[in-house]
Amino acid sequence: MSRARLVWHGENESFPSCDLMLHAVPGVGNVGKVVTDSLVNTHESDLVVRILHPDLPPHATLNEQGLLIPPSLDVFSVTLPSGQKILALTSNFQPLTPAGQFEVASILLECCKKAKIGRLLVLAGLSAEPGDEAIHIVCSSKDDASAMKDMGLEVSKEHPSAGIIGMTGMVSSLAPTFNQPAACIIAETVGTSVDTVAADRIVSFLKESFKLDLGLEVDNTKDTAEKLRAFFDLDEIAELPLDFMADEKDSQAFYA
Repeated sequence: MSRARLVWHGENESFPSCDLMLHAVPGVGNVGKVVTDSLVNTHESDLVVRILHPDLPPHATLNEQGLLIPPSLDVFSVTLPSGQKILALTSNFQPLTPAGQFEVASILLECCKKAKIGRLLVLAGLSAEPGDEAIHIVCSSKDDASAMKDMGLEVSKEHPSAGIIGMTGMVSSLAPTFNQPAACIIAETVGTSVDTVAADRIVSFLKESFKLDLGLEVDNTKDTAEKLRAFFDLDEIAELPLDFMADEKDSQAFYA
């Protein structure tokens, strides 16, 4: 039995049906997270649901209203400048255990399946050498790969050579088992804590390859990046044992 819990907001009891959902969690360079956070911060957005799980780090945070909220993965309905509505998942955390990542990925994909989301794009970063700026499309089913090729896009069969770990890997690879069309978009990055350059490359890639204008400029992603750096550099965390911080650092192996 899954330990994941859905806390719906507003009048929502399910995902609103839409053509596209973007997914990003903390990972290498926080590349995808900069994009989804920027969308939520820049455009009209409404919280649809918070996904809670006991394996998320026990780190409650203060929101903009000064209220304490539990660690969660949040799904927003975002209205783009064109009027198109998409879903965007973002979070400051992901579960610290493989079981937790599997359970959260499964409940997320079940929600996508019920709402008949047209396509799920999972955004991520891949550690690379300075100057490497490729973007790779990775698929988990022949149907998804064919759909990408029909759009004139090249699907990578070599990168990332070591595979994908964490929520990114779970959501991307489990999508076909829920009959959810999906693809993973991976930007090479030098792996700094917040890589706005790689994030902007993903924004441009989505516009050119998927005809998806997110309405984001460099200034948008830079502003979001500063907020992320401030969060990840926090030195004032109440009631968090020092050995947990060491464990959380080790858990970065699960972040992708």
